[in-house]
Amino acid sequence: MLGPVSFHGLRAVDLSRESLRDIETCLRAFGRRLYHLGIRGRVSRSTLADANETRDYRIYADLAQALISIARPLYAGEDFGVDLEQTVYALDATIIELCLSLCPWARYRPFHAGVKVHTLLDLEGNIPAFITIKPAKIHEIHILDELLPEPGSIYILDRGYLDFARLYHLYQALAFFVIRSRKTFRFHRLAARPVDKPTGLRCDQTIRLKSFYPAHGYPEPPRRIRYHDGETDKTLVFLTDNFLLPTLTVAQLYRCRWQVELFFKWIKQHLRVKKFYGLSPNAVKTQIWIAISVYVLLAIVRKRLGLELSLFPMTQILSITLLEKMPILQAFSSADAPSESADSRNQITLFTL
Repeated sequence: MLGPVSFHGLRAVDLSRESLRDIETCLRAFGRRLYHLGIRGRVSRSTLADANETRDYRIYADLAQALISIARPLYAGEDFGVDLEQTVYALDATIIELCLSLCPWARYRPFHAGVKVHTLLDLEGNIPAFITIKPAKIHEIHILDELLPEPGSIYILDRGYLDFARLYHLYQALAFFVIRSRKTFRFHRLAARPVDKPTGLRCDQTIRLKSFYPAHGYPEPPRRIRYHDGETDKTLVFLTDNFLLPTLTVAQLYRCRWQVELFFKWIKQHLRVKKFYGLSPNAVKTQIWIAISVYVLLAIVRKRLGLELSLFPMTQILSITLLEKMPILQAFSSADAPSESADSRNQITLFTL
């Protein structure tokens, strides 16, 4: 009987399979070697399609969470560019586009369909600490209602999450936030501290919110920092409830938020979340959760084996060695071996001009 994890894990790593029929053809070519992956029966396209439709995606969601619980302690204390003792998270969301005519259930604009992946990324090792998949039409700000803030941790947020009542919930939970402010922002200045302007800092203020609803939602005085980024020639304004962090560190922390963007980019480019093997909500969520599980599993293998390889070469190696009888460390170590001499005198000439 086909194992619940084995064939899905294979199809997520092997990036060259374009369809369920393609998977069926290639798996049958391996014959008895499939036994080592837990596949003990004949693989057929209908079996794969039925699994996509009927096997609950939460199986793979739970698998991803179990892998995350293993990976995060392995990367505890990993340097991410800012020397802090607190755990630092970056929160963001990305839309995975779907074909509207094939997935009408995922419509979020008149001519667009998709699902939204919300991710809370632990910057120590870039391991997702919290992930959920929602309809794309739901605004990302609502995900703040599902978070369980960790006291003492720092949450880096984009200005799309600027909701003062929800930020006050983080404040009350003894967590800290660093968020970019919107341009239309009214406040009273209560105090100001000196800043080192050659570093790009322009001001460090204690303020009180002026507009009625923001002031009602966040009654405490937040900290406002204005920073000019010389690389992009942009002036950014940050709000935070942490008055102990050095002013420049706040700006550096927000720059680290880009790591969650890189996480989304890596998942989309190197794992299969642009083309889907099934069209139902269950099939789409299954494939996304498998991609996340593969990412975290690769991170675990990389750390436990002490590899210097990045994750992308690891996916390339696994895509062609997954069914080979060889130690996994040997497969990855071969990638670091020096290449042969570039002398081509003994090579066969395939084409002549």
